[in-house]
Amino acid sequence: MGWLYVLFAAIVEVFWVIGLKYSDSLMEWIGTIFIIILSFYFIVKASEQLPTGTVYAVFTGSGAAAIVLIDFLIFGAAFSVAKLFFIGLIIIGVIGIKITTTEAKKETVIHRGG
Repeated sequence: MGWLYVLFAAIVEVFWVIGLKYSDSLMEWIGTIFIIILSFYFIVKASEQLPTGTVYAVFTGSGAAAIVLIDFLIFGAAFSVAKLFFIGLIIIGVIGIKITTTEAKKETVIHRGG
């Protein structure tokens, strides 16, 4: 479930970054702030089950790659093979981190009086 929270956080990150760039009205800014809070909620939930450094690395890497791709495809940003290559490296790094990280097992501690 921890990886699902990381995925949700990365998806939501795309929307709040776009909101930071394009919000003009008070309602758009309120929506952007709500989405930022939702994104960080997912990060906190993921950090309860996965190492925090891993969560942050995967969240920022996958979110950054998605935002750059959306910038190319939707908003007409300048495209280059070099940018695509480095996005590929980010994605490979994110996959590598996921493959080499396991979810933390919750330990139950029983305290006995006495």
